[in-house]
Amino acid sequence: MSFFSNFSSDHCPGTISGNPLNGLCEKVCIQAEKIFDAGIIQTRLENYSVGLENPVPANPTYPLTFISARSTSSVGTVSNVNVERQADGCNARVQVTVTIPIEIVYVDANGVEGKATSSIVLNEDVLMFVPPASIMPFSVTSIASCVSPEGTFNSESGTFAINACVTCILKVSMQVELLVPSYGYCAIPPAQEYSQEVCTGFFELPLYPQGKACSKK
Repeated sequence: MSFFSNFSSDHCPGTISGNPLNGLCEKVCIQAEKIFDAGIIQTRLENYSVGLENPVPANPTYPLTFISARSTSSVGTVSNVNVERQADGCNARVQVTVTIPIEIVYVDANGVEGKATSSIVLNEDVLMFVPPASIMPFSVTSIASCVSPEGTFNSESGTFAINACVTCILKVSMQVELLVPSYGYCAIPPAQEYSQEVCTGFFELPLYPQGKACSKK
C-alpha cells in the first residue's frame, strides 16, 4: 500500500471529509521555503548561437549535422541579480541573468553520432513582489526548460544556430520557520511491492471444466 493505494486513515494526507477542525491537536513549527512571488516566462529563440563544449566522442569531423538539443537540468543558474524597489512599495524591478545548461546531439561528417554541452543565457527584466528588508535574506531562483528541434551548423565559427522553445519560472523565496496547524504525525503504510506474476491467471483456472455436463439422449 501507500498513501494513495486504498489506505484510509485520519493520519494520512488526502481529501478532508467532514469538519476540518476535527483531529487538530497542535501548532507545529516547520522549516520551509516560502515563495513570495513567482512568474513564468515563455519565449522562442530564433537563430540563437551556441558553442560546443566537451564533445563526445572528442574531435568530431566537421561539418556537423544538427539533430536536437534540450536542457539537461530543471534548474537555471541565476546571476547578476539587481533589485530596484518601486515607489508603490509592492513591486520591485528584478533584473537577472539565467543560464540554462543544454545538451546538443549531432552527427559528424563521418556519420558518427555525438553530443556536446552548451548553454542558453536569458537576460530578464520583470516586476515582482519582493519582501521588506529583514535579517533573513530572500533569493531569486529559477526553474528552466528548453527544447530545440531545429538548428544549422556554422563551419566558420564552429557553432550551431538553433531555434529553441524556452520556459523559465522566476521565484522570489526565503527559508523561513512557519507555524502551522497539525493533525499530528503521519502514519506511514507499508509499501506494496510490484509483482508481475505470470502464473496468476493460469493457477486461477478450475481443475476441470465448470458447468452442466452433457447428457446422452
